[in-house]
Amino acid sequence: MELSREALHVSISDPVSASMNFLNEVAGRFPDAISLAAGRPYEGFYDVSDVHKFLDVYTDHLAAGGRTPDQVRGALMQYGRTNGQIHDLIARLLATDEGIDVPAEAVAVTAGCQEAMVIALRGLCAGPEDVLLAVEPCYVGITGAARLLGIEVVPVPESPEGVDPEAVAAVARAARARGLRPRALYTVPNFSNPSGVSVSLDIRRRLLEVAAAEDLLILEDDPYGLFGLSDAPTPSLKSLDTDQRVIYLGSFAKSVFPGARVGFLVADQTVVDAAGRRTLLATELSAIKSMLTVNTSPIAQAVIGGVLVESHYSLRTANRDKIAFYRRNLETALAALDRCFPEPARTERGIRWNVPDGGFFVVVDVPFRVNEDLVEYSAREFGVLWTPMSFFYVDGGQRALRLSCSWLTPTEIEEGVRRLAALVEHELAS
Repeated sequence: MELSREALHVSISDPVSASMNFLNEVAGRFPDAISLAAGRPYEGFYDVSDVHKFLDVYTDHLAAGGRTPDQVRGALMQYGRTNGQIHDLIARLLATDEGIDVPAEAVAVTAGCQEAMVIALRGLCAGPEDVLLAVEPCYVGITGAARLLGIEVVPVPESPEGVDPEAVAAVARAARARGLRPRALYTVPNFSNPSGVSVSLDIRRRLLEVAAAEDLLILEDDPYGLFGLSDAPTPSLKSLDTDQRVIYLGSFAKSVFPGARVGFLVADQTVVDAAGRRTLLATELSAIKSMLTVNTSPIAQAVIGGVLVESHYSLRTANRDKIAFYRRNLETALAALDRCFPEPARTERGIRWNVPDGGFFVVVDVPFRVNEDLVEYSAREFGVLWTPMSFFYVDGGQRALRLSCSWLTPTEIEEGVRRLAALVEHELAS
């Protein structure tokens, strides 16, 4: 039996998916290369014993709340509630850390944030004319999820200040003129992946006004919000949302650990049926989740629940050491770039980079084309990996690359940037 690849769904041969697979394959072939490509968290904070510890914290929490031993066993080892069983703990976390006050029933616990994206897109985009607006350059997970579901993504060009509300309005109106129905805007307001750009408070407020005027929902993704250089974070869109325009997407991959595969969405919008009955959007979306993963692993939820209970529902407090580490790494990367590409030569040669105020990523502009062949050459000849920015565009980013500074030590970051500088010197001399 042979199948034609062209006869399979387009998501299988999607260029974005192929690009990310290419990076993994190159990393596997050049294991000694320093990877400034991977955006994964640093593993030095993890200990296998923590899994057992937090399971015990959570089961003790259930018992202290009146659960019998049989009920505790069922909470860990049965299917469980479709929208999760730690939704109330997550609601307390959001109120404590983010100033987001929503009922627990508005929180759906998902199998990673990627599932939350799929559920939200499938629920919102009901017909072929329904499209998603997305700030570009864009995280590949949302574009991949949309491609998987056959949903068109309409890019909104990112400005130096991040998402431009007026550009959102213009793109939405242009889409409607083509007979499309923009349903939502995807954006990462804090230290965006891949650009590292953050959005000011004034722009966030204006974006909410535009969303209301253009009848858009906003999918706010916030995986890096804890990891800013400032101790005074900018309020999330959801915390500013008085009109239920924002669906908040969250993950514990960076703040706890990725292996738990626990994310969540907050959908407190009211849904009204033909008979006038009112429910929460999160409740309605559970029908989609029940056909995907049935429910999020109760054991994984229990581990995350134990973390939340022990931290008194404040991951900002529990992650102080991680926050300090990622701050130091970002500062190390920026200092290494300054040292390896000194002024005035870098400006004269067309080399520059942004200076994010948090997160995991820095974008470097170079005066030559960046592509997959150059990534492989860089790994083979110079021992350093990075990500072409073109991976995050429909058509663009040809002369820029993304550096990730999350999962390395400061010494490795400095050496990786030194190797990158050697590659750049080689390309400029070619």
